[in-house]
Amino acid sequence: MPKAYMITKIISRLTQEYPDSRIALNYSNPVELLVATILSARCTDEMVNRITSHLFLKYKTLDDYAQAALEIFEQDIRAAGFYHNKAKNIINAAKKIRSDYDGNVPKTMDEIITLPGVARKTANIVLYNAYGVNAGIAVDTHVKRLSRRLKMTLHMDPDKIEKDLMQQVPKSMWGSFPYLLIEHGRKVCTARQLKCRICILNDFCPSSLIE
Repeated sequence: MPKAYMITKIISRLTQEYPDSRIALNYSNPVELLVATILSARCTDEMVNRITSHLFLKYKTLDDYAQAALEIFEQDIRAAGFYHNKAKNIINAAKKIRSDYDGNVPKTMDEIITLPGVARKTANIVLYNAYGVNAGIAVDTHVKRLSRRLKMTLHMDPDKIEKDLMQQVPKSMWGSFPYLLIEHGRKVCTARQLKCRICILNDFCPSSLIE
């Protein structure tokens, strides 16, 4: 794994390159963020934002989700894929938030992962973006790919990757670090093509194709 000074260099360069890196999902409150994040599983952020632009006008409160008719709600989110499970999880999560957490999306990892459809990735995204809580590091496909190429981890399992990253990345950066990797993964270090010649990390990246 890279030494501490190398991690600092990675973070510094990516921060300079992508100063405005942030979550791509649109939302205006923790409930909307939770819904959008659950919908984003195996679905593009662009598609989720297209869906929620209408969904958030129809379902404006936690009660609206908790009381939603399953078959109707499924059709409202159908374009997100896996809509049967996603609809059940969103409705049941809303019910649990209402009954167990006084109508507020939980602010701790232990509590939020009790919600249907919420594992560590979703929990990390919601906790950081809704409440500024650095409980862990969200590992999506970009984070997984780049952290392996940078040899920050050798694992394939997201939970093990997260543990490796948490040992190396300063806690103050846990929430924001994934968005730096996501930006770089979308623009430069893509899945199908390594654009090493324009990569700002090419002088020390273990996977660089530049000799």
